Amino acid sequence: MFKNLFKKTKKVTEEVVYAPVNGEIVDITDAPDPTFAEKLLGDGIAIEPSDGEFVSPVNGEIINIFPTKHAIGILSEADVEYLIHIGIDTVSLDGEGFTAHIKQGDKVKVGDPLVSVDLGFVASKAKTITPMVITNEVRSIDKELNQQVSKGETKILTVHL
Repeated sequence: MFKNLFKKTKKVTEEVVYAPVNGEIVDITDAPDPTFAEKLLGDGIAIEPSDGEFVSPVNGEIINIFPTKHAIGILSEADVEYLIHIGIDTVSLDGEGFTAHIKQGDKVKVGDPLVSVDLGFVASKAKTITPMVITNEVRSIDKELNQQVSKGETKILTVHL
């Protein structure tokens, strides 16, 4: 009966993060928005998407989806906070071209659908490059840059806690 009470829990020391969309990974400093390029919201990567199907990059919980559906906050099982900001200047679209498949409080697994985006429409009105940043403090981040990635499959970050 008391066996589980005194069992040691293994401390998580790193988390693997997968691509949230198909496309090409670039350094966050190449994002065409100083808020992201200067890492004011946190460090991470940016992705130039090749399609508009965004999925969860980690197992966790949706802690925020903006009413405009262009930005999603996820708290991972390792207590790391991720912000996926779909495009630059997309807040002005007021949700047009975006279809959310999740809501705040939903539990997600790697590869679960988050948002579908009409990429052609968004590209005609804003930039499609998508920053993904870690908004809380971590020890370090290993990045897999300048490569083509497949959503839910390609490792893009290793976060050291």
